Amino acid sequence: MNAWTNIKTITKRELGAYFSSPLAYVFIVIFLLLCGFFTFFIGGFFERQEASLVRPFFDWHPWFYLFLVPAVGMRLWAEERRVGTIELLLTMPITAWQAIVGKFLASWLFLALALALTFPVVISVNYLGHPDNGVIFSGYIGSWLMAGAYLAISCITSAMTRTQVVSFIISVVVCLFLILAGFPPVINFLQQIAPAGFVDMVTYSFRRVPKRCHRFAGFNFLSLGDRLFALHHQRDFTHSSSGLRTFHAKETIRNHSLFDRRHHWDAGVGDFV
Repeated sequence: MNAWTNIKTITKRELGAYFSSPLAYVFIVIFLLLCGFFTFFIGGFFERQEASLVRPFFDWHPWFYLFLVPAVGMRLWAEERRVGTIELLLTMPITAWQAIVGKFLASWLFLALALALTFPVVISVNYLGHPDNGVIFSGYIGSWLMAGAYLAISCITSAMTRTQVVSFIISVVVCLFLILAGFPPVINFLQQIAPAGFVDMVTYSFRRVPKRCHRFAGFNFLSLGDRLFALHHQRDFTHSSSGLRTFHAKETIRNHSLFDRRHHWDAGVGDFV
């Protein structure tokens, strides 16, 4: 089996796991309700009297993803550890990066499905006016990349911890920092604890809203690399521990076989006597 076949198999497995439980449907319903409520009521879609979705719709997505995306990504690796299937997964004839990419793509496609189901908002704005659909399409692409960045962080925390709740809390804290990184209180705090070059990079990067797309893509690749490094060492430990378990299993089977033979031999001698 080639690499793409392994990735596709893991992706199908994870997508099936999502939709086999109420988690997927609860996430989609909550996300759609929040989008509709904040767009038409809190965001002042009708009061603005302009055919645009930038302010009333896309400005709320970072706050939606702050809690919903970590809820989706917290189970990817923590659940495997809790159930005990991560050792079976890492000892299969697949590489660590194939398992990582397969799980990440499954969750990212699930988020893309949830985002695509907001199409009634686009239909509404086109019915009421004449918006620039190119800008709307670019907004959807940027929102999907942002969801991927949040998801990559959630995957890292899920791989580092054994509890889904701990993974969720750490992911929310890190993603909240990314949202607030351009605000003056955060910049003043960073100036006290971080080098000036790092503060300048954060200030320039997070205040340039049009450049967020490739920043989110960079976070995705960086996070995938971090998970690959962590799981590579975990895979080595899994192979060594599985070898010890295999040795003990063989010894147990051999002892049981000797016991059965001895039992049958004693029974045969008793019958003979």
